[in-house]
Amino acid sequence: FTLGWGFIGFIFLILFGFVTSFFRDPDRPIPSDPRLVLCPADGKVVGVDEVEIEMGEGGRARLRRVSFFLSIFNNHIQRAPRRGVVKSIRYTPGKFINAMSDKSSDENENNLIWFESEEQPFGVKQIAGLIARRVVCSVRTGQKVAAGQRIGLIRFGSRVEAFFPLDARVQVQIGQTVKGGISILAHMPEKAPAIKPEPAE
Repeated sequence: FTLGWGFIGFIFLILFGFVTSFFRDPDRPIPSDPRLVLCPADGKVVGVDEVEIEMGEGGRARLRRVSFFLSIFNNHIQRAPRRGVVKSIRYTPGKFINAMSDKSSDENENNLIWFESEEQPFGVKQIAGLIARRVVCSVRTGQKVAAGQRIGLIRFGSRVEAFFPLDARVQVQIGQTVKGGISILAHMPEKAPAIKPEPAE
């Protein structure tokens, strides 16, 4: 059956359909409000916390972090949370442990992209998972990006983390399912003070 391929052909047909679905890249209606911080990826919110993190300028800052888990059934395109300029890109090789684990943020292969928007830092961290073995970044340092613009891809199940200023009002909660470039991650205040990283010790 299945065009004479038999059972093996049927399996390959299912795999082809799965891969085609996984790499789908639909156009999306991006919200236009400039104060919005958009979710950078599809998936489920698995963490909301504060972290002190090293930024691309060589210093450190305390920011809000929201973590997303992407299953093999999610779209795996990452998008810019705000319009701005790419300030730095840092790739770090590592392990491929389960992306549901918080340890994967520090131990797995990852790519951290820092943007600056109206003197505010925004970061997107692409983290490989147990099945994902490839992190792809499609932007470069100095490039201007629009809110919701495609910035990269992680192949198969993985994790994405978003970083943004503490004075932004978070609009998601743990367990919520979101869509990259559509779902609202946070609201920025009308007049947010500029954030400059503190020198690393």
